[in-house]
Amino acid sequence: MLRLCGFPVSNYYNKVKFVLIEHGIPFDETLVNVPIKDPACFADTPLGKVPYLLTERGALSESQAIVEYLAASHPDKRIFPADPFDAAKAREIMTVLELYVEWNARELFPEAFFGGKVSDGTKAHVEKRMPRALDGFKRLARFSPYVLGDTFCIADIAAFVHFPITALATKAIYGRDFIADAGIDWKSYVKRIEEERPAAKRVSEERKAFIAGLAKQG
Repeated sequence: MLRLCGFPVSNYYNKVKFVLIEHGIPFDETLVNVPIKDPACFADTPLGKVPYLLTERGALSESQAIVEYLAASHPDKRIFPADPFDAAKAREIMTVLELYVEWNARELFPEAFFGGKVSDGTKAHVEKRMPRALDGFKRLARFSPYVLGDTFCIADIAAFVHFPITALATKAIYGRDFIADAGIDWKSYVKRIEEERPAAKRVSEERKAFIAGLAKQG
């Protein structure tokens, strides 16, 4: 059986987890926190990142590589749209969301979430780049009602896991929700997905339970 390694606060971990649950692919979970300290783990995740997936043929790291593997090894699940152009559009908008929107916001995470500090230069750089990245995302997105139109797809899974943490990071650093400021009603969108998709509800509930458990530990 597939084994997903990581922790349920990671948006990229939850991206893969959502895909597995949504498409009924059996898997187990192993809690692996970062920074990874066990040298043996680096054989499975060369950069010490989560998530990574243990398969019968070996390990895979990087969430998109894992999703592509799942799609190729379970063609009957239709993880990507069947139409080649629609599938490419899903990959396109996911790339824009992850490489330009979420990755920009990720530079803020040390101060936004982990008690560290981010330089004023980094903050200014992110503040300058984020509106352009979000404008590009909006040019591709439809939200009618799903990211790419009238059908739920893998792009919605990516948006569901990346919107909240990106918005929270910008709010923590600048006092403004950059996604909402860009005219994207992400809170209503995420709420609807959670209400419609049992997989989304499970991912969200297990993330919240994990955070609550950490809080109890002090």
